[in-house]
Amino acid sequence: MKNRIFAFTVIGLMAGIFLMGCEKTSEQKIESANEGVGDAKQELKNAQSEFESEWQIFKSESEKTIEANEKKIDAFKEKMDKAGSKMKAKYNKQVELLEKKNNDLKKKLEDYKDEGQSKWQEFKTNFKNDMDAIGKTITDLFSSTD
Repeated sequence: MKNRIFAFTVIGLMAGIFLMGCEKTSEQKIESANEGVGDAKQELKNAQSEFESEWQIFKSESEKTIEANEKKIDAFKEKMDKAGSKMKAKYNKQVELLEKKNNDLKKKLEDYKDEGQSKWQEFKTNFKNDMDAIGKTITDLFSSTD
């Protein structure tokens, strides 16, 4: 019986010493928390920098595509003028609609504000789909008039 009491006492003391030795002081906890905050701030800066870079590339490429669409539409309008009033009447509404859609994309690009990663991905996907649709419509329109 004495051996059991002695064994439990020794085990209890060892456990107590172990737990007290492993416990962080409040200063260590504060220091650890500050390091975590510093790391989080750096990760946020990196993510923001990465977004800015991706945004500038996306914006530049999109502006080039919109500008190319404008040139194609202008070239088609010139072709319509040379072809006569019959062709002009046939395609005028389609050209006006393309111009409006292209201008809407331009405005959408200018008005975009960062609202987080998921909103950015959604915007980017929708914007690319809209641009592709306009590009396909322009290509189809040009090929149908040749």
